[in-house]
Amino acid sequence: MGIAIKDTSETWETLSTSRPFQGAKTAVDSDEVRMPDGSVARRDYQVHPGSVCVLALDEDGRVLVVRQYRHPVRRRLWELPAGLLDVPGENPLHAAQRELYEEAHVKAGDWRVLADFFASPGGSDEAIRVFLARDVADADGDRYAETDSEEADMQVEWVAREELLRGILAGELGNAALVTGVLALTAALGSEAGLAALRPADAPWAARPYEA
Repeated sequence: MGIAIKDTSETWETLSTSRPFQGAKTAVDSDEVRMPDGSVARRDYQVHPGSVCVLALDEDGRVLVVRQYRHPVRRRLWELPAGLLDVPGENPLHAAQRELYEEAHVKAGDWRVLADFFASPGGSDEAIRVFLARDVADADGDRYAETDSEEADMQVEWVAREELLRGILAGELGNAALVTGVLALTAALGSEAGLAALRPADAPWAARPYEA
């Protein structure tokens, strides 16, 4: 019997922790950690509340994407609608539904968990959950009536999944959640069980526990 390929929880001895930076949404912690050989190493990392992303899929197989300026990488990136888990313990499904409405003014009747991943675990504890949203329709009311200028500047498009897959493989699309979501969707569609293999929208999330 082979080794179980599954991430597991583990905590190495932390001798000290400090927080040299506290921002509006995230922070930076600096830990002194005991290594397996007994030595001590410093680990600096971003402390992040976590994020949710939504891959909205229409009946024609198109994916809803938004184009947004990202200052750290000095680029406008095509992304999935996404947002932070601003409220501690918030149900990620509720956050995802809110972000889909705020960024694209869309609602969905069918929700599943598409993928969970850590954005950059070597330097951040940010956990991301990507939802698949189907049975989509325009939301009621005026778009951006309750959002800020950042969302108002977004370009929103419906793009064929195959075109997004082509762009990912060509190195033209680089947002981590978009890449993960499109590849996970493509894998699920090509599997024997299809989308029925996906977890329910209220599936447990060990990285960011919540009350359903």
